[in-house]
Amino acid sequence: MVTRMPLIKRAIREAFVKLSPHHQIRNPVMFTVYIGSILTTLLFLQALLGQGEASACFILGITLWLWFTVLFANFAEAMAEGRGKAQAQALRKSRREIQAKKLSKASRTAKVTLVPSEVLREDDIVLVEAGDFIPSDGEVIEGVATVNESAVTGESAPVIRENGGDRSSVTGGTQVMSDWLIIRITSNPGETFLDHMIELVEGAKRQKTPNEIALTILLAALTIVFLLVCVTLLPFSIYSVATAHAGNVVTITVLAALFVCLAPTTIGGLLSAIGIAGMDRMIQANVIALSGRAVEAAGDIDTLILDKTGTITLGNRQATAFIPAEGVNIQDLADAAQLASLADETPEGRSIVVLAKEKYGLRGREIAELGATFIPFTAQTRMSGVNLPGRQIRKGAAEAIEAYIRQMGGVFPASIRKNVDQISRQGGTPLVVVEGPKVIGVIHLKDVVKGGIRERFIELRQMGIKTIMVTGDNPLTAAAIAAEAGVDDFLASAKPEDKLALIRRLQAEGHLVAMTGDGTNDAPALAQADVAVAMNTGTQAAKEAGNLVDLDSNPTKLIEVVEIGKQLLMTRGALTTFSIANDIAKYFAILPAAFATTYPVLNTLNIMHLQTPQSAVLSAVIFNALIIIFLIPLALRGVKYRRVSAARLLRSNVLIYGVGGLIVPFIGIKLIDLLLIGLGLT
Repeated sequence: MVTRMPLIKRAIREAFVKLSPHHQIRNPVMFTVYIGSILTTLLFLQALLGQGEASACFILGITLWLWFTVLFANFAEAMAEGRGKAQAQALRKSRREIQAKKLSKASRTAKVTLVPSEVLREDDIVLVEAGDFIPSDGEVIEGVATVNESAVTGESAPVIRENGGDRSSVTGGTQVMSDWLIIRITSNPGETFLDHMIELVEGAKRQKTPNEIALTILLAALTIVFLLVCVTLLPFSIYSVATAHAGNVVTITVLAALFVCLAPTTIGGLLSAIGIAGMDRMIQANVIALSGRAVEAAGDIDTLILDKTGTITLGNRQATAFIPAEGVNIQDLADAAQLASLADETPEGRSIVVLAKEKYGLRGREIAELGATFIPFTAQTRMSGVNLPGRQIRKGAAEAIEAYIRQMGGVFPASIRKNVDQISRQGGTPLVVVEGPKVIGVIHLKDVVKGGIRERFIELRQMGIKTIMVTGDNPLTAAAIAAEAGVDDFLASAKPEDKLALIRRLQAEGHLVAMTGDGTNDAPALAQADVAVAMNTGTQAAKEAGNLVDLDSNPTKLIEVVEIGKQLLMTRGALTTFSIANDIAKYFAILPAAFATTYPVLNTLNIMHLQTPQSAVLSAVIFNALIIIFLIPLALRGVKYRRVSAARLLRSNVLIYGVGGLIVPFIGIKLIDLLLIGLGLT
């Protein structure tokens, strides 16, 4: 974590570096201020030689504050970029020089050659064993293992990676904790996911979004209009003075100040910082935005498509019932299930212990007194259990248990198979319990709707966003979960083509759709969705199809993504409103000062009662520069988002930033005017 002071020092240094014409020309609004600063600097040098159009002190004051305006805009952008660069530095530290075990073919018995990870190319095959670091991004083609991905996700709990499932994608720099994997490399050097993350957080490949481009064009058009107005004011002033035989011709310095104050410099100076900060907030939420367009689109979506498991339900299913085999007492089944789960620290294992304790009174067991040897769950066996004196108890997936008891000469009863199928059809997860070669029953693990999820869907509904749950469950189970969770609609028995068809139908009706997914079968729908959040634990196909990648692989993050997108749009709109509104006050400050000597009636517009023409112009220029500094925290933090309707948000923002943009400059310019007069600076 980079402390605030080094970040500020780096931003100040970068603000001066960004004074190069090559950088300034990227922002049309601030480039005109840049040119105005150079022009008034030359006028100041001319004044020093005794040929100035106004006093050297006055021109110097205007010149310095025009340069400050440019520097403050550069500082805002540098502050936004600085946070991303700090995160990129942290990511670079996670890189390791890894010796990869390159295989001659996709077999663990194939010839192994040790090579640096930097020389690996796409489609190379590598072996990674327990304790090894994965050398580059890839896809598991053989093996099952637990992988520590904390270097990327920040989560310390290892995850399972295996071939053929939705969790076959691996990221370079993560570590295999157990077993082994054979991986096909999917990225060339410099093109890995980590490289891409670093480029994105540094802003190296941040392109302007369509909305940002449109706003830039609008601001450039306004700037051209004000430039033409200011240019034509000089011949108008010359003509007016010659005709009226009164007053003084307006100076180029004053016209430069007038142009800078009337042009939309406030939003022009903060526009880039707002966009960078929006992507930075997404990164702080541990979501990598592969395009700025996705962040903006998230703010406009009106339909969310969410998977049931892990999003609406806990994902970690809870034990709800023990179903004994024929001739087995349910108390004995509960006893065996609890014994097999005492050392199981998973949520499912703990829920089995709790169910047996609360429903069947099985409590007070001391593990040390049991003389037990616990068998931990592994990705290969897919079961766990306990060995006690004279007893061997196992629990696990039906297929794994069936293979286990057949090895021991036992038989898998048809009634148990029937119970397993029934639980599966209801959307539950069956765990079969055996003692020795005998099946003694089934544990019913059930999806549990997440606490507070119903309230979150109510908030989304208040925001005008419709929620649709997609699940492979049968319609009855899906309807029950949907009703309990409070989603607006659901799609049951959904296949990949059904998800794609749903998104296309919604888009054809004019909706902007967001969805989340992690599997190869989700890739078509992710590619079709306007906002597609791919899980980092998912397949390479899913990550390539998405335009956002959630490093935490938490599908509920979609709600935060929506809020960040809306906050970005609100911040840009609010500051644009403020910038345009505060130009009115500056109009009342500078125009009377520039032309009142020729047209005394214009003094009526001096409603702020500014003391002198010089103090009026200088006060407006100083305020124009300082307001950028005062708005930098808001641009970086973003306007606070509230979950209310769009109409209500619009009204409140117009009231706060529109009316505020009118009032604040009048107060600020007047205070600066009083200060300048009090200090005798004009």
